[in-house]
Amino acid sequence: MKGNSYLPRKLHSLLGVIPLGLFLIEHALTNYSAFEGGQEGFMASIDFLHGMPLVFFLELFVIWLPILFHGVYGLYMAFQSDLNVGRFSYSRNWAFALQRITGVITFIFVAWHVYDTRIQLALGNTTYEELGNHMHDIVSNPAVFTIYIIAVLAATFHFANGIWAFLVSWGITIGPRAQKVSANICMGIFVIVAVLFLLSLVAFRGDEFEGAAALVAATGR
Repeated sequence: MKGNSYLPRKLHSLLGVIPLGLFLIEHALTNYSAFEGGQEGFMASIDFLHGMPLVFFLELFVIWLPILFHGVYGLYMAFQSDLNVGRFSYSRNWAFALQRITGVITFIFVAWHVYDTRIQLALGNTTYEELGNHMHDIVSNPAVFTIYIIAVLAATFHFANGIWAFLVSWGITIGPRAQKVSANICMGIFVIVAVLFLLSLVAFRGDEFEGAAALVAATGR
């Protein structure tokens, strides 16, 4: 059984860093443009992304298919895992357990978030130009805003701790010292990316995005 799962586990680990980790960072920076540049900055970022050539195929092969495999196989591993494995130190055992728990939370949240955004775009219930306003409507609900905070922290921890696991499983960090250094770096990545997302959520709740639809209508963008 272990031999049969070796390659899927390696692929699962790799996809979590490349390309999905890079996509998470890009998504954090795009959303952060709402905090730094307001409605205009966010719309400029969206326009840039969707002006890329072959964007449909880029999203299909760099985002959606990797997410599908990583998410589904990750759920399989989460429900097959013994959380009390005792393979590492006490803190690493907690990190192992949190990796599985946050993976499940992230998978559920991504499915919900895609339905709330991309599927609504496909159905014509909103447009790319009104996406900031749409996000404002979503996170203005205090309960939903709290769920987004929890999901953002779960996703960013899962990504950062996943980098640590990737470096170990691929034989890049072998000794205890290298693994300790990489753990500190990965937790720094967790803090930075989480802050970018949290600041963007604060921005989307702001008055500027409440009036975004009116701005779109007035400017014709």
